[in-house]
Amino acid sequence: MLEASLSQLEQLVSDLVLQNQELLGTNETLKDQLAQAKDENESLQLSLMEQEEKQGATAARIQALVERVSAGPANP
Repeated sequence: MLEASLSQLEQLVSDLVLQNQELLGTNETLKDQLAQAKDENESLQLSLMEQEEKQGATAARIQALVERVSAGPANP
């Protein structure tokens, strides 16, 4: 009886060790994926900032053109 319980306990411990190793591997994979996602997020944010700057410059140029047109001809 005691031998059977000890054998069962050994099997359970072995199963837990194996499961722990698998979880550690999964954890490392998730850490790598998170780091990649953070890098991609940072890159996308920088790209967005650049696009916003370009959009602001374009809007300013358009506004200047609209003002020139609204002013009418220089020599009527």
